[in-house]
Amino acid sequence: MQRASFSDMNCSVAQTLEVVGEWWSLLIVRDALLGASRFDDFQRRLGISRNVLNERLAKLVDEGIMEKVPYQEHPPRYDYRLTEKGRDLWEVLDAMRRWGDKWEAPPAGPPVEMVHRTCGHTTTAVLHCSHCDEVLEQPDLKMVYGPGADDRSVTLRAG
Repeated sequence: MQRASFSDMNCSVAQTLEVVGEWWSLLIVRDALLGASRFDDFQRRLGISRNVLNERLAKLVDEGIMEKVPYQEHPPRYDYRLTEKGRDLWEVLDAMRRWGDKWEAPPAGPPVEMVHRTCGHTTTAVLHCSHCDEVLEQPDLKMVYGPGADDRSVTLRAG
């Protein structure tokens, strides 16, 4: 079933979903962040059909999330590498991983842990205010209209 497009919605979350909201797209980006770069690597790791993988990789390339870099001429073969735009999805994937670890992890615990290379300890990324460096929690934040708001923007609750 084809989903509706979010292209007319003036919302950054909706626009992100427009680019990477297909089921496999973020898993492809996840695997690229974990070091996969070749078509066969993605196909083997994900168990995704070749035609769907081809479509998703093409869309990620078209959207500037990944780039195709040739590594063999005959037959032509490519690495799929994340661009800066693609690498910036790390924070999105990490937030999803943390939510999954809290609410959906197997009884034995999370399947993956993040280790800080510098100190060698298991860690969790924490959001901080870019102005005062205070740790950010959702109840401490309020959303206000930004410079790109218009009559298509999400309605904000007063207060």
